Formats: sequence, C-alpha cells, structure tokens
Amino acid sequence: MRRTLATFAIAVSALIAPAEAAEIKVLTAGAMKAVVLALVPDFERETGHKVFVDNDTAGGLARRIGGGETFDLAVITPRVIDDLVTSGKVAGARVDVAKVGMGVAVKAGAPRPDIATVDAFKDMLLKAKGVAYIDPKAGGSSGIYFDKLIERLGIAEAVRAKAKLKSGGYVAEAVVSGDADVAIHQISEIVPVEGAVLVGPLPAAVQNITIYSAGVGTAARDASAARAFLAALTGPRVAVVLAGKGMEKP
Repeated sequence: MRRTLATFAIAVSALIAPAEAAEIKVLTAGAMKAVVLALVPDFERETGHKVFVDNDTAGGLARRIGGGETFDLAVITPRVIDDLVTSGKVAGARVDVAKVGMGVAVKAGAPRPDIATVDAFKDMLLKAKGVAYIDPKAGGSSGIYFDKLIERLGIAEAVRAKAKLKSGGYVAEAVVSGDADVAIHQISEIVPVEGAVLVGPLPAAVQNITIYSAGVGTAARDASAARAFLAALTGPRVAVVLAGKGMEKP
C-alpha cells in the first residue's frame, strides 16, 4: 500500500512539474535590469525554468552579440534589436516592452536644485562641482544623449571639465559616494539606488524617452521558454512593476 501511494505521489509530481525545465540567458540593457530581475522569482516558481540575467550598456550588448555571443532573450533599444533581426541574430520582429525618461539625482538630504525649466537645468549643471553620467564611449544611450544635449545647450566644455563618467551601472552611486553633486541618468536607474533621491525628470523640452524592446535569439537553447519570459515582460502584471521602477508600458 505504501509503495502504491509513493508511486502515485511521484506520478502526480511529474504531472505538476514542467516537462523540461530550461535555463534562459537574458541579456538586458541597464534601464531594464531592475524590471527583469523583479519578474524572475515569480516566473521561475511558476514555470520551473531558471533565468540568468546579464546586464550591459546597449552598445556593449550590440558588440557582444555581433561578436558571436549567444542568448535566449535580449532586452535592448529598438534600433539594436532591429539590427539584430536584420543580421539574423534575433528571430521574428522586435517586441516593445517599456519606455523611460531621464532624470536628475542628488544625494539624500542634499538640497534639491530647480530643474523645472531648461534655463534652470542649465544653471544647475553649471553650478555643480561634479556631474555624473554614463561615458558616451561606453555605448549607453543616456550618456550619448546627454553629451549631445550639453553641446546643444552651449555648455559642453564647462560640464565635460567636471564630468564624472561611468562606463556602466548606476550613475547615481556617484552622488551617494560624494564624487558628484548631481547625476543624470534614466529614471529607472536612479530609483533603485539607496542613498540617492530623484529630483525629477529633465525639462520636457530636452527630455529623452527611451523605448526598450525585446527579441528571442535565433540560437536560443529553448525558444519556447524564452518566449514565455517575453510574455511575462508584456503581460498584465508588468505594469505595476514598471511603475515601481520609474518606467511605463510603451
């Protein structure tokens, strides 16, 4: 009798568990890292799959994939995903999953500068002793945009002279450590940094909205598992996660 019950329990467990649990490699650009990581625990528990997340700048991921690195799912900017579709690295069309604007951060407890207008934003940058942002040469979209923006505003020389450049990661960490007075980064990469405070978004006239898109790799080890995680990225639960990370649905 006991043997029969044990056999029955094993059979039921086999039915409940996924037929083939997969390991999924997800490459994600910086701004989407927090969202992806927030979705992983529920996805793993509900599917039995294991998700490994690797983060880099959009440019860094483009170079890595172009150099032959394989992946199951990539979450990058639309242009990079479109290029990967064209080059045969991504199967099918891209799927837009989120959007985010850029913001200004200061250290918690520090005075919050006025950034309500473009003139106020310029004045804040000129008065700051150190301005942190992503090194444009690293390929991060926010750093590339900001470097061009200060040129448009006519303050490039002054700001670059006191720039605290980061090649990746959370730029707002520079204000927490005291290396910079202000940090300019995508809002979703400011919100998670303990000890940093989001002052607010860039003025509307100079705001830059970045869309993030996803695509399943043509060399994916398990395309169906990758598509299942993509479904989680676009499903009904993700809106709350995005809002909590400073992002929105596209």
